[in-house]
Amino acid sequence: MHNRNYSCIFLLLIVFISAHVTAQESEFVPEAKPIDHIVAVVNEDVITRQELDEAIKIAIGRLQLQGAQLPNQHTMENQVLESLITKRIQLQHAKEVGLSVGESELDETILRIAEENKLTLPEFYVVLEKDGISYNKFRDEIREEMIMARMKEREIKNQVNVTEGEVDNFLHTQETSAEGNDEYRLAHILILVSENMNSAQIQQRAERADMALRKLKEGVEFAQVVAEFSDAADAKQGGIIEWRPITQMGPAFAELLTPLQPGDVTQVVQSPNGFHIFKLLGRRVQEVPTVIIDQTHARHVLIKINELTSENDARLKIIQIKERLDKGEDFAEVAKLYSEDTSASSGGDLGWLSPGDTVPDFERAMNALLPGQVSDPVRSQFGWHLIQVMERRSQDISLNRRRQTARQAIRNRKADVVVQEWLRQLRDQAYVEYRLDNDH
Repeated sequence: MHNRNYSCIFLLLIVFISAHVTAQESEFVPEAKPIDHIVAVVNEDVITRQELDEAIKIAIGRLQLQGAQLPNQHTMENQVLESLITKRIQLQHAKEVGLSVGESELDETILRIAEENKLTLPEFYVVLEKDGISYNKFRDEIREEMIMARMKEREIKNQVNVTEGEVDNFLHTQETSAEGNDEYRLAHILILVSENMNSAQIQQRAERADMALRKLKEGVEFAQVVAEFSDAADAKQGGIIEWRPITQMGPAFAELLTPLQPGDVTQVVQSPNGFHIFKLLGRRVQEVPTVIIDQTHARHVLIKINELTSENDARLKIIQIKERLDKGEDFAEVAKLYSEDTSASSGGDLGWLSPGDTVPDFERAMNALLPGQVSDPVRSQFGWHLIQVMERRSQDISLNRRRQTARQAIRNRKADVVVQEWLRQLRDQAYVEYRLDNDH
């Protein structure tokens, strides 16, 4: 009866709109072309000049929101085009493997985006229309972002595993290091290196990283150098890495970043996926709060509704079971005989439940009960229930929460490497023909 938590993609609508509006007000707008034409061929698909211009406007808006100086038009076009190519390759691969997002799921996500921005759906539509954003276009963008997020998650799930030993070591490092609980906010530049590059090509990438570092030393804004040089997916957003524990960065990077003061820039550092330059934007101590929650020890009887049992039959059956319990029959024995949940063999015992562990209908009914009390029949998406609360307690889950946080940090660190490698492999396997030079 536990509620499954799905990881959803929540885009910040206000940033999307602000970037769009800022780009509209910018003087840096791609020159209008009388006839749309192809600027790149990606396998059997194409990217048009109009698509590129629209993406450039959004990229300009984002950079201006960050207060970054814009790169020249040639650099901007090439950076944005590379981003579009990478996106198109991912979507093509998703189609090949049959990965898609259904209409109802998309509707639910858009509703949540509106709610995240404290808007009703009608208000949401008005905001989009007011700022000149096509609702259908926005809907397509959300669908594509969901598909790409799901693709990445699938790759991560297949390749990333975190052991209890790794979690133990992570926490031990935090406890024994003065900086273990520090969180860092960074900007970074990544010059990618592909596994099929020869030594000469790798040397060229190293020289490109050195060139980026020279520009930084000459006083060029970091965000501008990011936009011009970085191959990372977040280059258009200024290469920002939001607050994360230093231990999540990996031992090599942690050693490099620990001595830095805000505003400092590292030398070029090499990793398996390329050459990196980091700038420390801020540092703070990560607080580890005490987390105490109310837990309920409960058991239940479930009668499912399916092809063999109608809604009415299930309801009548659960009423009859309730009458037997009211006459004094043992709850555990009744659950073993009649419950259709996997917990039946243990007398319907669900163990200690934390808030959010069960579906809302079940949790609301359970929370209204006193210890020892049996509920009236309760309908949920799983069928009809009878619930008994056995006892309640307040539980300090700080250690569990710390372990969950550590596990997620380790997973994120491994996932970054896996995703970059996966994207590089997709890119290497794709046929890409550039036609942007023919545009000038």
